[in-house]
Amino acid sequence: MEIGVNVPNFGPGATPERLLAWARTVEGLGYDLLMMSDHVVITPDVAEQYPAPFYEPFTTLSWLAGSTSTIRLGTTVVIAPYRHPLLVARMAANLHQLSGRRFVLGVGVGWAAQEFAALGAEFRHRGRLTDELLDTVTTAWQDTDDYRADGLPIWVGGGMDAGPRRAVRYGAAWHPLRQTMPWLRDAAKCLRQVAEQQGRPVPGFAPRILLHLTDRPRPDTDRRAGEGSIDQILADLDELRLLGAHTVVLDPFVGDPAETEHPEVAWQALSTVKAQLSSAETEKL
Repeated sequence: MEIGVNVPNFGPGATPERLLAWARTVEGLGYDLLMMSDHVVITPDVAEQYPAPFYEPFTTLSWLAGSTSTIRLGTTVVIAPYRHPLLVARMAANLHQLSGRRFVLGVGVGWAAQEFAALGAEFRHRGRLTDELLDTVTTAWQDTDDYRADGLPIWVGGGMDAGPRRAVRYGAAWHPLRQTMPWLRDAAKCLRQVAEQQGRPVPGFAPRILLHLTDRPRPDTDRRAGEGSIDQILADLDELRLLGAHTVVLDPFVGDPAETEHPEVAWQALSTVKAQLSSAETEKL
């Protein structure tokens, strides 16, 4: 199972220098994947959680591709209705080619109604628009040499209702975000059931979970996956592997934008997790 990191590309601490330090730290620790989220217009509903500056993910990941060499790069997630589908197909294919085939395109439907309005996008039809983008992107990559993107994986976000159906339909990995372990157990079961109902292969499972390392264990009754003591976090990762996850993305942003000014806390948590995982692997040899 690969382990990735969601890097905060927003907030008062987001500077080019700090984003570069994030990339070098995450790659230097040996993580497999670096991902970033997506907003275009920082409307009040977005700013409440993810204040400016907010670095656009395709631009930022393209820049970081030139400063990294081994780590894969991806979006968690591009909001499908915000851009023309052929533009997304082009940008994703180009980034994949220019980075040495290291890009993962994560796609989601979005949630910020005010941002949709500012962009002239249809909030009520965002599910349909997401399907249209996935149809267009996959067709362009398959049928048009100018958009060729061999081996570029697609992940789709979404909850328990539309997420598994969309993942199975497009043969894309399902990428749910920041849930509890009971929810994720049900999610893995739901994904298998939907695939069986549709008579299609079970797609990949690639959840993004919180990374919040605490000194003491947290009660499981109100704990999200990836939150708690190092033993709890390692147990969550092990269980996700057993549930069939091929990748887990750790999200070290706990919720306060001021965290972006002090990334050393997140880096230490990532270092601790990576060291413990490496130690566990060594013991198995």
